[in-house]
Amino acid sequence: MTTTNPPAALVPVAPVFTNTERLALAGFLAGYSGLTREAYEQDLRQYPSWCHQHHLRLFQARRPDIECFARELENRGRARATITRRLCTIAGFYRYAVEEDLLDRSPAAHVRRPRLDYESHATGLDRNELGALLVAAGLGAPAEHALISLLALNGLRVSEATDANIEALGVERGHRTLVITRKGGKVVTIPLAPRTARAIDLAVGERVDGPIFLSSDGQRLDRHGAARIVRRVAVRAGITKPVGPHTLRHAFITAALDAGVPLRDVQEAASHADPRTTMRYDRARGSLDRHAT
Repeated sequence: MTTTNPPAALVPVAPVFTNTERLALAGFLAGYSGLTREAYEQDLRQYPSWCHQHHLRLFQARRPDIECFARELENRGRARATITRRLCTIAGFYRYAVEEDLLDRSPAAHVRRPRLDYESHATGLDRNELGALLVAAGLGAPAEHALISLLALNGLRVSEATDANIEALGVERGHRTLVITRKGGKVVTIPLAPRTARAIDLAVGERVDGPIFLSSDGQRLDRHGAARIVRRVAVRAGITKPVGPHTLRHAFITAALDAGVPLRDVQEAASHADPRTTMRYDRARGSLDRHAT
């Protein structure tokens, strides 16, 4: 005799988004690409999930709701810069919805954001450590040397370095150059330091197209692989502090300011949209070097 289990009860589940909300989310994200879009997608996963947990529709939320979301992030120990970025994404999403006539008014228009400390507390390398890192990179594989040089001597973001292609190498007005795509999709031509150009030539070898940096399986190197290379070279250089790709970008900006490069030129080289971002590095440096003591 066989018995069959009774069918499980079907519990209706309310959709997380209405059609209008889904349209707004898709339209907002469609305006971005790459890492920027990934970051916004992450922000817009967390906030709607929070709304769903509190039985709120995205388009029913009000300013106090968004501020409660920010306080919850704060209670979880999120950094003020992270909370501010989350709130900026939310505000941008609602602003897009208003511009597209999908929402009457933005509930995030006057949301209070954490006060940011405009002094960089990121891990930095002093001049000796940066020199030791470049020496260690030069004694390793050409690709390692080329990557470390691009990050430390040109201040590239890790995604800008790993996305670079051989076809983008060139010569202009006596400079070896590389065309890269900046954050936000802006295409720029940057000059390469002679040691960086030599390292790239050795890393590329006989190849004439494709990615400059390859992983062990022959695919384009991703940012995680690049971070592993940076950590490996830092260990060889005897640096015990935590070092990642952004550490080298930080070192580039600080070294440029130390060398007397005008703040505006450093801002442009670092591709900072807001000069206050570059000033954070200058204040961190100046608070010691220009102290009255």
